[in-house]
Formats: sequence, C-alpha cells, structure tokens
Amino acid sequence: MKTEYTFDSSELESSLKECGKKGITELVVHDPEIAGNKSRLLHFFKMVEKDAPELFVSIKVNPSLIDSEVCSQALRINCSLEIPASSDVKKNRDGAELLVFDKKFYAKKCSILNNAGLVFGMELFYADNSCDTLKSFKDRVDFICAQYPNHIDFPQTENAEENSSAKVTGVFSGNDIRYARDIAFACRTFYSAGRAVAWFNSVLKPLRLSASQFFADFAEWQRVNNCDYRSGFVPENEPHSEIEKMQLLFLSIKYEEKKVSDVFPVVKDIVLLNGALSRVVAEGVESVIETQYHPDDLLGPESFDLEAFSNDVCMEHCSVRVFLNDGDVDYKVL
Repeated sequence: MKTEYTFDSSELESSLKECGKKGITELVVHDPEIAGNKSRLLHFFKMVEKDAPELFVSIKVNPSLIDSEVCSQALRINCSLEIPASSDVKKNRDGAELLVFDKKFYAKKCSILNNAGLVFGMELFYADNSCDTLKSFKDRVDFICAQYPNHIDFPQTENAEENSSAKVTGVFSGNDIRYARDIAFACRTFYSAGRAVAWFNSVLKPLRLSASQFFADFAEWQRVNNCDYRSGFVPENEPHSEIEKMQLLFLSIKYEEKKVSDVFPVVKDIVLLNGALSRVVAEGVESVIETQYHPDDLLGPESFDLEAFSNDVCMEHCSVRVFLNDGDVDYKVL
C-alpha cells in the first residue's frame, strides 16, 4: 500500500532531507513558481541532488524553460519532466479568433530533451477553449506521439474535476468530446501504461494509420471488451504484463486487418523484449522470453522499419533472459 505525503511550496525544499527517513521514493511537483521560473527550477534540481539524490522526481516544467542548462542539471538527478502542450487562441487582423498550436516550438523542445537523453512526458487537453476542434485535437495527438514522449497525460481522463474543463462549443460537439475522451483513454492505456514509447511509431508505420486513428480503433476494442473508462478500468492499476497482452492481441487483429500479418512476428518480438526490459527497470522483475529473432537485431537500427526487417533479417529462435547486471539492464541468449 502506498503512503502519500503532501507538501506546500514553502516547505517543499526544507522537506527534501526528510524524504529518505519517511521512506518516500517518488515526488510529484506541480508548483507554478518552480515550473515557470528557470532560476527556481535550477535551484530545486540542485537541492534534490544535494539533499535527496535517491529520490525520483516527476516535475512539471514550462516548455519555454527547456534549454541545455536545464537539461544538464536535470540529468544530475532521477527525474521525469512533465511538459504541458497547450494551444492558444489568438485573433487575426480581422479580429477572428484562431487556434494556434506551435509545432515548431514543441518539436524543438522535444528534440533538446531527446538529445539529452531525458525522460519526459507531455500533457494534452481537448475542448478547453472556444476554438478547439476534434480535428485539431487528433492532429495534436499525432504530432506529440511523433516526438517520442515517455508518456502522454490527459488530466481530463484522470481527474473528474478536470473533465469539467471540456466545454461544448459550436465547433466541438458533445459527441466530439466523448470521442476525444475515448482517444485520450486509449492512448493512456496503450501508449503510457503500455510503455510503448520505444516501439510505437515503428509498429504504427506498417498499418498506415495515424496515431489518433489507431487509438480510436483501440478505444472501440476496449469498449467491446469491457475495459474502457466507462467500465471502471484503470490501466495504471493493472500489471504491465496484462497491458502487454492487450497490446499484442489488438495488434494481431490490426495487422491481419491491414493484410500485413507477415510482419507481426517481428512486432510481437519487439513488444515482448521491450516489455521485459521495462519490467526489469520499473519492477525489478527478471524474466525469460521466447523470440523468433535475435535480440541484437530486435534492438538494432533495423527495427525502425519493420517491413524491411521482416524481409531482410533471418529468423533465429532464441530464449532470452532479461535481468539486472550490476544495476544495469542486460539480456543474454540462453
């Protein structure tokens, strides 16, 4: 059973030294003063490094603060940066309101984070202003998935109070809001709880589907199989191995539907291997998995193009042990 402690902004830094004594291993920081002020953010990172180096910190950061200095300091602690990806309403010369989502800005910031090797997540909303549309929301989902965030958060699917921020407008109907919520929950299940960042875009490519359409299809599968949000299903409460079974079952259906089932053995191996690796990191669970391809190939650059991989790489059945080796994740063919 998890025990949660809450600190206000004024006592947060002074409480860092107490985290170890209280058995606190993870800290979530959503402090506007830290998130929006670079000097405060850097100071907080330094305090964590000094007083609580073993602590894992999930911290919301305004994307405008992301630069090499912030990344360099963040790398000195165990952390995940949570980046809000917001759209703005602006007026054109005629006074008409327009929705603006700066893809170039977010792509640049995500590139900085990826190049630094930092773990980061993105936060998305829908129907939270007068100009948002379902099409625009789906476009944001597609774009964000292409930036390789570790996870994508949708506060409106996680917090009943946040759900009220979705407002029906002349361009975002009630049905649109329900459809967007389905997509958000499907993404939350398949991508975030499913730890799919390492392989999602590669697996999506042979299906010739956008990320948002894939999640819409998965949402329908969840509804039929009684594991959507209406059923009370909470993906974060499920063992990752169970989410993985859902992923593989749905992917097998989609690959057969799109007539690319010959590529599915590669897909299955990549999902199984990456899943096993993630469980060693997250839960410390070692395992032995059976693959039809050698793990060196599955984790190599060839795996970015699964159709070419299926055609060019020879099958080699392997029993692969995935384990911790002096604190690092490792694997060995038995």
